[in-house]
Amino acid sequence: MLPLNARNLASLPEDLPVPAYDRTRLRVGIVHFGVGGFHRAHQAMYLDRLMTKGEALDWAICGVGVMPADRRMQQAMDAQDGLYTLVVKHPDGALEPRVIGSIAEYLFAPDDPEAVIEKMAGPDVRIVSLTVTEGGYNINAVTGEFVADHPDVRHDLQPGNTPVTTFGLIIEALARRRARGLPPFTIMSCDNIQGNGHAARRSFVAFATLRDPELGRWVQSSVRFPNSMVDRITPVTTDDDREDVRKHFGVDDAWPVVCEPFTQWALEDSFTAGRPPLDDAGVQVVADVEPYELMKLRLLNAGHQALCYFGYLAGYRLVHDVAQDPLFERFLLAYMEREATPTLAPVPGIDLDAYRHELIERFSNAQVKDTVARLCAESSDRIPKWLLPVIRHNLDSGGEIQRATAVVASWARYAEGTDEHGEPIEVVDRLKDTLIQTARRQRANPAAFIENRDLFGDLADNERFVATYTSMLASLHHKGARATLEEIAPG
Repeated sequence: MLPLNARNLASLPEDLPVPAYDRTRLRVGIVHFGVGGFHRAHQAMYLDRLMTKGEALDWAICGVGVMPADRRMQQAMDAQDGLYTLVVKHPDGALEPRVIGSIAEYLFAPDDPEAVIEKMAGPDVRIVSLTVTEGGYNINAVTGEFVADHPDVRHDLQPGNTPVTTFGLIIEALARRRARGLPPFTIMSCDNIQGNGHAARRSFVAFATLRDPELGRWVQSSVRFPNSMVDRITPVTTDDDREDVRKHFGVDDAWPVVCEPFTQWALEDSFTAGRPPLDDAGVQVVADVEPYELMKLRLLNAGHQALCYFGYLAGYRLVHDVAQDPLFERFLLAYMEREATPTLAPVPGIDLDAYRHELIERFSNAQVKDTVARLCAESSDRIPKWLLPVIRHNLDSGGEIQRATAVVASWARYAEGTDEHGEPIEVVDRLKDTLIQTARRQRANPAAFIENRDLFGDLADNERFVATYTSMLASLHHKGARATLEEIAPG
């Protein structure tokens, strides 16, 4: 069994495509924070497509890890010279592998923050991109303001301290470029946030202003933050995935990536110092991303939330099993058609009815083996950004809110930490302790969960929302998840 690395590329099986370009000619043009499965199934894949065509060889990626858990990725990337196997899993069981070579190096910031800063401060780097999760921008979900009193932020703002946050590292690099007379790089968010470029601008300008008001004004006026919509279902890599790569392709890969066939990237054409010719790789480079991002956030992302809590409470553990259940399919389609779609403007080039049904097919892909637990994780970052805007829009317009509100109630029931059979639920969320504590009070006080104004703002003051929510929560408590859906999903 051959370990995956640059030395062994020429010896890998012929049915495993490997980079056809000379990786020794690559020059880093992009520094990327948050090298997880999604980045490697998406942005790095698009760059690899270009490089295979002989393009963008000066836009290779330097990955950066900031969190302690990123140490494992550093070890895997270093051992494999940045190479990894991307396996596309088709619904008919066919596997489509490819070794991706667009990540030229990987830096673990806690080991050498100076190396990370200087990499970004050098003239070759023209884009710094991010997949740091919805919560990684340190923005209050209700006020939209940067949380300046976070302990790590306070640390980074102290003169002379070595940066430990993404904000501190990136702003220090921009400050050095400014001092050296170099143009700033573009900061490109690839996270699932409405107006992700705007969110990134708020965070980085706020941090820079707190550090030095003049620097903040320069970042505000000189750095570009393009919005984008990114889409590809990419489950967490498992030991079974590693074994499949060994068995089917004869290569020992410490961290392969598996994903669905579908991929989409709509990207605002707004860059400070150029960009790769991403349109040649299938990226939709557009003037206005908002219609695409709202479509994806309110149909796909919120649709995942519509399935996951109800599905987990009903006993499902794999997403395709939930999506293939006719009751859940009817519920999801009704949410998308009657509550989410009325909040959307027309999307250029997209048939929304076809898109909705395509989502059901994608969620039903049994080969991907995406887990319900993954979709249930970090809900406090997801629900306020993906689902609550649908509820607010329909409250203002007089539209339907029953199904979206039922999803909020299912999250609150899930957050109690035990399922309908009394088995423990592992709640994964940065606010885990607060959520569980509040959820366990809601049998006595049904509105306790939604009275958290940091998450729900003033929704607890809306009589229509509260009445609908408490009715759905009571049904979940007394009848269970499946019976609740049977009452609100079309027959």
